[in-house]
Amino acid sequence: MSYDVILRGGHVVDPVNGLDEITDIAFKDGKIAALGADITGPASREEDATGLHVLPGLIDAHVHVSGWMGGAAGHNMLALAGVTTALDMAGPIESVMDIAAATGTGLTLACVDYVRPGHTVSTTNPQMDELTEALAKARRAGAVGLKVLGGHFPLTPEASARVIALCGREGAHVAFHAGTLDTPQNLRGLAEACELAAGHPLHMPHVNSYARGFEGPPLLEAQQAADMLLDYPNIWSESYLAPINGNSAKCSNGIPESVATQRNLKAGGFAANREGLAEAILAGWAHIHVSRDGLTRLETGPEALAAWQEAETNIGMSFYVNPSETTIPLAMLKRPDGSFAIDALATDGGGLPRNDLCERGLALVHLNALTLAQFVQKTSIAPARMMGLGTRKGHLAPGADADVTVIDLDARRPVMSFGSGKPILMRGEVVGSGTTMIVPPEGLDAATSRGLTPLIAAPGSFHPTRHPAPSAG
Repeated sequence: MSYDVILRGGHVVDPVNGLDEITDIAFKDGKIAALGADITGPASREEDATGLHVLPGLIDAHVHVSGWMGGAAGHNMLALAGVTTALDMAGPIESVMDIAAATGTGLTLACVDYVRPGHTVSTTNPQMDELTEALAKARRAGAVGLKVLGGHFPLTPEASARVIALCGREGAHVAFHAGTLDTPQNLRGLAEACELAAGHPLHMPHVNSYARGFEGPPLLEAQQAADMLLDYPNIWSESYLAPINGNSAKCSNGIPESVATQRNLKAGGFAANREGLAEAILAGWAHIHVSRDGLTRLETGPEALAAWQEAETNIGMSFYVNPSETTIPLAMLKRPDGSFAIDALATDGGGLPRNDLCERGLALVHLNALTLAQFVQKTSIAPARMMGLGTRKGHLAPGADADVTVIDLDARRPVMSFGSGKPILMRGEVVGSGTTMIVPPEGLDAATSRGLTPLIAAPGSFHPTRHPAPSAG
């Protein structure tokens, strides 16, 4: 048999199929075609993976690649980080699709659209009929579900619960950045969000964001957050390892629009207004996201202030508010049955400068805090199953998608990656193009009209619970 690609001599780690050995792996027609020592047969391309580890393609279940958050650098930054599949966690969906069409690097991408007062809904207390129309509109535009942005643009508790119930009824994905008009983004907000889910499936993003030590010792808050989620098997969760968060620096009427931005300014001792934000930028507390050479970088001081003012405040920003006392334990903590308390590692990255699944996740492997197989579990297997892709991604069995990330374990960096057998990253250079867009059936036209390759996600295929995901392909 002839092959499209053969990777020679890499150390393949595939926990789903019990592989942890040095072997060749071959791709054909976008699928894994063969594994074994010294695969014979011609190939259009061969790559030497000696001394490297070959993993199922990294899946980042929380990124931002829209004009509202993340921007045009996102696809390039994800590719450089070795990611092959990602879930945009806010939208807006039209912007996500436009950027994917213009700047795609070969990734597979899905998006949930935000529920935001004054943008996608009229008030902070939208009723079920308005939410039903918002979901239908988002699906037609290509989104697989909705996200409540409680930590930034909160709804009432009742409206937040309605969004979750609606998505559960309609088989749409739903995520909840914890926090409502009644409760801030902290452990109380996490507890409220769990209760508001009322047993419906729910994706709980960045658990570390609710345990920053603002109300108590951070290590204790991390344990409390993990313990809390034990009682909710309907909730699937992820956390990230970066010390920085992500916010919008946009101000309206002299006040930051995002509640989280206001809160983080106060945490740094600055006034929660436009003047306080300017002072925080100059003082180095608030870091502005500045795009340069196809990447987003963190800047402070006079140049950052000038970029913020030139953008008329409509620009991304970050604060160093995530203590290691919470981020590291949340990546490691286990449930009594031995499974992870937090299901996956994600980054909340994309166009935000913290695409560190390899850099920080593999550091935990070096510290013996995770095995490499556990790293694969949290960065590929778990998110693949949650996204309804478990039959085709998250493992390397023949017939699976040829989504592969090749890493230098000692250097904690990706070296190569492939999406459906096509190169995305080669020896540190992004070479991929195009985007495969995961869309609901009614979003097919939105994808194809932009030249995106569609992958249809049937209602209910996304499965954000700790129960086994339904078979999908």
